[in-house]
Amino acid sequence: MNGIYCGPPPLPGDMWALWNLDPVLIAVLTVAAAIFRRDPAGRLGVAVLVVAFVSPVCALSSALFSARVVHHVLLVAAAAPLFAWSLPPRGPGSIALPFIFATVVLWFWHVPVAYDIALSHQGVYWLMQLTLLGSAVLFWRSVFADGRSPVDAMLFILAGFVQMGMLGALLTFAPAPLYEAHAVAPLAWGLTPLTDQQAGGLLMWVPAGGAYAVAAALVARRSWLRLKGEAG
Repeated sequence: MNGIYCGPPPLPGDMWALWNLDPVLIAVLTVAAAIFRRDPAGRLGVAVLVVAFVSPVCALSSALFSARVVHHVLLVAAAAPLFAWSLPPRGPGSIALPFIFATVVLWFWHVPVAYDIALSHQGVYWLMQLTLLGSAVLFWRSVFADGRSPVDAMLFILAGFVQMGMLGALLTFAPAPLYEAHAVAPLAWGLTPLTDQQAGGLLMWVPAGGAYAVAAALVARRSWLRLKGEAG
């Protein structure tokens, strides 16, 4: 079980040929596609997982921290809200606890020791992926819950973006590279480890906000439609 799940860090000329065709992974994704076959959001969520784990993004994330950030953003800010939107509705319940849990999980896996272990041991790697995705689904499902105040939903969407942005800012402005797993491979891509880490921090800090903006727009639209229906 030791070793990088997505394979050794690729060289630039090799990356586009490196598709991950792990039969267990393909079987799991096929089952997921069957489960969500009638739900557009769920199908799109499965497609996001294909990009993250099957496409060359998986191999690139072995080399570059910035690609690993893209991988994690795909999980927590794209696949997770899509799956949460497609799941059966639930009552509002607590939103603070899922938010805290998802935040702790995200920050924990970016602690250098935890991160480096996850990239060197496949069992820990999958623990990272499943907890990132699972905790994010819990958070987004709470955000999208029936009966949730749109104000509360918007506040916690903003809080989700802010905490991810704070983590991105810490990575961007760190004075030295933090992750041994990416101490050498970025050089083959024309990047220093620190530049690669700064790029990852910026990706987490800025573009990831687009996913949160889309979620906020969906919440606002649903609230508007509900008010419109009540008024009619």
